[in-house]
Amino acid sequence: MSNRGTPLVELRDISIAFGGVKAVDHVSIDLHPGEVVGLLGHNGAGKSTLIKCLSGAYQKDSGEILINGQRVEIRNPRDARAQNIETIYQTLALADNLDAASNLFLGRELVTPMGLVDDARMEAETRKIMGRLNPNFRKFKEPVKALSGGQRQSVAIARAVYFNARILIMDEPTAALGPHETQMVAELIQELKAQGLGIFLIEHDIHNVMKLCDRASVMKNGQLVGTVNVNEVTDEDILGMIILGKKPEGVAC
Repeated sequence: MSNRGTPLVELRDISIAFGGVKAVDHVSIDLHPGEVVGLLGHNGAGKSTLIKCLSGAYQKDSGEILINGQRVEIRNPRDARAQNIETIYQTLALADNLDAASNLFLGRELVTPMGLVDDARMEAETRKIMGRLNPNFRKFKEPVKALSGGQRQSVAIARAVYFNARILIMDEPTAALGPHETQMVAELIQELKAQGLGIFLIEHDIHNVMKLCDRASVMKNGQLVGTVNVNEVTDEDILGMIILGKKPEGVAC
């Protein structure tokens, strides 16, 4: 993947410490358009802390962030959104009592020339984006609390894509989902890849990484063990990287 021109994102030599403890220690990873990079490691390995530098939740102590080859400063989530970076957390941050359109435009409502909320236009736009992402979605009038886990993911993803996300951070998007719902999310991710988005996937399940990702970056104790092409390694190779901090033999990392 590294020979496809300028990466969409480069995190170069990133370090973050909390109270003298190095949560992230000189880590470098990148992401290309139309690619999914999985981030793996035990709890406390540093993967979430690293990616929160990109989402604006944390600030790096040192290192560089480049977007399309240009150095940028991301001090807060607003800076991240200005770089077309959107984060979909495990909790999804949806308003349960509102329907899909109201959630998609929450805080960014469309209004009529009279200054009133334009519900009809918001629903039309929601139907349009859902038609691209999840054509089987039909529950436009129901509150999102009535939706399945996969359908809720569809709403959260649609919100990010509608507002021009080019870089998507997904935190365990299939956690607590059944096989059918997991497949739905997998299809959504394939559609986003086809549209040229780059996705960082924070994941614990190695099988999901093997299925959904192009590359996998493994962290341990705040450091990068290595980044591998998923089609060149086995589940056991990645498990060895996570548990032992050992790079697989004969594979470039």
